[in-house]
This record gives sequence, C-alpha cells and structure tokens, in this order.
Amino acid sequence: MAETEDARRKRLYMRSIRRGIKEMDIILGTFAADHLASMADADLATYDRLLSENDHDLYAWVTGTAAPLDEFEGIIVQIQATLPKPHQS
Repeated sequence: MAETEDARRKRLYMRSIRRGIKEMDIILGTFAADHLASMADADLATYDRLLSENDHDLYAWVTGTAAPLDEFEGIIVQIQATLPKPHQS
C-alpha cells in the first residue's frame, strides 16, 4: 500500500526531530514544523533523501563549514534561512 501524503509528512517530521544529535533535532525539527505542510512533492522527496545523510555532515552543511552535495544545496539554503541570526553587538 502506498504511503499517504499525510503519513509521509508525519514520517518526515518524526525523522526530523529524532536525529542522532540534539542540534539537528532542533534545526530540522524547526524547519520541518515550518515548511513540511507547504512543500511540493519533489521537495519532499529531496528532503526525505537529505534525512538519510549523516548528522555530522548535515550539521556541517547547515552551518556552512562544509559545502553540501549538489543535490541538497537548495534545501540546505532553505534550512539555513530558518536558523536564528547571530546577535550583533
């Protein structure tokens, strides 16, 4: 039986908030809560593949300490846009 759209979004949300490292739980959980409901099917497929990547690689990509794989560059930019901006003194 094929996964329903609702079930897919719930699965992706759960995978976003239950990662290997807490930082990624927070980063991806916030992104998923804000964006999963409005994402197109192609973006959901890319995000699903992204969630299969290693958390340490994901963290490096999101924080900009490493370049993401080309396939994930667009979604990483979207995730980065949800991060709090550093406080300027």
